[in-house]
Amino acid sequence: MTRRRLRTVLLLAMLAAATCAGAAQRALLVGVSELVNQPASLWLQAPRNDVMLMREALLKQGFAATDITVVADGVSGAALPEAQRIHEALGRLLEQSQSGDFVLLYFSGHGTRWRDASKRYQEPDGLAENFLARDVRGAVGGSGALPGGLRDVDFDGWVQAFLARNVFVWSVFDTCSAASMTRGRAPASAEVVVGPPDDEVRFRGIRADLLAQGAAGASAAAPTAPAAPAVPRARYVAFFASESHQVTPELRLPRKGRDAQPQGLLTWAVAEALQRRPATWRELFDGVLALYPPVISELEARFPQRELPSPVAEGNLDAPLFANGPQPLGTRPVWRAQRSGASLAIQAGQLDGLVPRQEMRVLASLEDGTRRSAAAVLAQLDPAGAQLPVPAALRDVPGSALWSVTPLAEPAAFALRVRADKPLPAGLSFDYPASIRLARAGEDGSEADLRWTDLGPAGHRLELLSPALGTGTGQVAADPAALRERLQGFARLKWLGELNRLAGGARLDGFEAALETWRADRMLRSEPLARSATPGPLLAGERRVLRVRNTGGTSLDMVIVGIDPEGGLRPVYPDASGASNRFERGTRELPAAKHFELPWLAGPGARLFVLATPAAPHSAPRLFGAGVDPALADLRVRGQLGAPKERQVFAAMIFF
Repeated sequence: MTRRRLRTVLLLAMLAAATCAGAAQRALLVGVSELVNQPASLWLQAPRNDVMLMREALLKQGFAATDITVVADGVSGAALPEAQRIHEALGRLLEQSQSGDFVLLYFSGHGTRWRDASKRYQEPDGLAENFLARDVRGAVGGSGALPGGLRDVDFDGWVQAFLARNVFVWSVFDTCSAASMTRGRAPASAEVVVGPPDDEVRFRGIRADLLAQGAAGASAAAPTAPAAPAVPRARYVAFFASESHQVTPELRLPRKGRDAQPQGLLTWAVAEALQRRPATWRELFDGVLALYPPVISELEARFPQRELPSPVAEGNLDAPLFANGPQPLGTRPVWRAQRSGASLAIQAGQLDGLVPRQEMRVLASLEDGTRRSAAAVLAQLDPAGAQLPVPAALRDVPGSALWSVTPLAEPAAFALRVRADKPLPAGLSFDYPASIRLARAGEDGSEADLRWTDLGPAGHRLELLSPALGTGTGQVAADPAALRERLQGFARLKWLGELNRLAGGARLDGFEAALETWRADRMLRSEPLARSATPGPLLAGERRVLRVRNTGGTSLDMVIVGIDPEGGLRPVYPDASGASNRFERGTRELPAAKHFELPWLAGPGARLFVLATPAAPHSAPRLFGAGVDPALADLRVRGQLGAPKERQVFAAMIFF
């Protein structure tokens, strides 16, 4: 890192700290070990240990003991984690919270999936995720709220209530079926205890239809979350122990440690990763991911028939740790790297915006939190991966270090080339690798992508010179703000076109995408998406709907981006709520499917881009530079370790 860049990073960190001066850091830690209305064989051992481990980790991070509330069974002085009491604790925490504060909402225990007819929105599986409180009971039938279960929609409502008060929220769910716990195939297994008594492994998942109804006359369901206005989730991060269809274990950790005790795997990994003093949520999550492989490999050998968890993160991962500031410490992607001798390998390549011989910054994070960095140049590059040498200045770094790599600059090859007689406007914002460069003086206009002319009081004219950006004589932006928005949109549109080209004609087994035409509640026709196509015009009363379907047996990293007729980018999947782009696993017997309404997809100039690839286990979601909401830095998450080198991919760009 250059001295100028180092000063910039330090300045941003200081500004973030100043923003939070005088603000409070609070936490609610919920652990449910005992389900008093259920057989003891379904109880867990670790949640009471988890909340105390998290409490200890937070105290080391500077949290005051009086600002950490524990609601857990088996913990001296703590309230019992019944559904009503959990909601009451959330309500008290919300009342205490003020603008600029930071809160952690942490939950450890059983999760399940349950069909809930009262949900406000539909997920691919049509199910609701539930965190099981101590007093959970079964219910007759397959719809409605699960008594004693805290629904995903309720968690989502609580998160929204804190965000509406300008509070930064970090949510952690060390449960099964976790990845949809704030969004809300085969349900979690009822088998929860396996292994010898001195090394039990318990899986945190129960099929909801196997829950006993419990004693008659039990208390009514807990209240729902308070209503709150929707705000952008720039002050939000969440860590989930597993994808929606997976179970997560608790076992003695650290493995073979003298003081090992039952812990949730995610909780233990978070506490361990915090000791490296990460600067951002991304660094913390990467540290968590680095601790999973040895444990998962051991469990795979013991339980070869069970799908083991891959943690998921979403939100503003580039924001500073335990602060309230929404601005990221960096706007370029950071990829975890794996060292092998004198080489570093990353699972990011041409599809992520890398180019041959690109200069990168290599960062080594040591166990004590010390960081060392140096520059290096990509040595090998393919569509899905790259390699580069370990810089000479870092060759003595010990094997316990965690490695990461980030580009030093956006590649000129993908930049939007603007022909103009004046400097570019200030305040432009992009997701890597999109950028803008002025065409050189004297360069032929046909080699630029567009021409910008300042019309003075009449606005700014943009003339499209590249057919890839569209057709027409040009557009007029009324003011500098509109000009910036149009230029940013065209820069991202150029990268989407490049991404579609780089993906080539590859196909993804088990993935289907179709553009449907509907009138009211009747589907008139369905056309499978091709790599490049132009559907016919809509008639009066018709609308377009995108349907995607995953039957390939693996989760997917998927991005869907729209461009309206005015050139504005529209986030489709993930949407603007800050959710992860991990699309859940489906099979031929139990497909994962979802419909997306596209009301703006009409008229000349509108476009739709779809890209999907198999998700790598134990990786962060991968968005391939297709983020479209500058308020949400999570749209800069990129690929991580574990993906196969030869990677299937589906890509399609639809023109209207």
